[in-house]
Amino acid sequence: MSALRLKGKSALITGAAGGIGAEIARRFGEEGAAVFIADTNRAEGEKTAAAIGAVFLFLDVTLEESWKATLSAVIERAGRLDVLVNNAGINVRKNIEEMPVESFDAMMAVNVRGPFLGIKHVLPIMRAAGGGAILNMSSVCGLIGHRYTNEAYTTTKGALTLLTKSVAVRYAKDNIRCNSLHPSTVETAFVQAMLKDPERRAERFGEVPLGRLASAADVANAAVYLASDEASFINGVAFPVDGGVTAD
Repeated sequence: MSALRLKGKSALITGAAGGIGAEIARRFGEEGAAVFIADTNRAEGEKTAAAIGAVFLFLDVTLEESWKATLSAVIERAGRLDVLVNNAGINVRKNIEEMPVESFDAMMAVNVRGPFLGIKHVLPIMRAAGGGAILNMSSVCGLIGHRYTNEAYTTTKGALTLLTKSVAVRYAKDNIRCNSLHPSTVETAFVQAMLKDPERRAERFGEVPLGRLASAADVANAAVYLASDEASFINGVAFPVDGGVTAD
């Protein structure tokens, strides 16, 4: 059996009560990490944590005090934090002409301010420990203008892409790596329901050179690599998990 790739590391994953975040948490646990699931959905978060042997912590990523409290709890329990995965995100699916400014502000708060605050408060923790890895969940929409995705969501994910690069170049001296993940459409329960519409299904499958949607496992496996010491020289990378969508 191969060595556990995240053995001895502690990891905090936001938005991990379900979906992609839950799968990342599960895979990190399989690879030996001490996993902390952070979410506003306490019921589902505690259920997911119990199922994989993780710890649930309530976190509203938009609030600085919530970040401080959550990170204090991680340090109290684990003594360190080696990996932060900024996975929490929302999408109000309206085009720019129909998007209420309040919805745009809400998306910016979760998708951009959340990771910004997490990084702000985790940097001194990782520096004191001699380094760490930060993973930001962007999207193919953080690399290209995606015809099937609204402009506000693309704006938030583009901002996250360059936040990643800025952190990567400034804090590499502290042995802190920062990379972003860029999935194409991931086959979650929500997406399966959305793609019951044959036209939408044809659109999404037709844009992927590999001819299928990404799975949550595809994204989680990429996250394991970027969090592991195997990726010790990977820094500031926008890592597509898209079957070739952004290569076309």
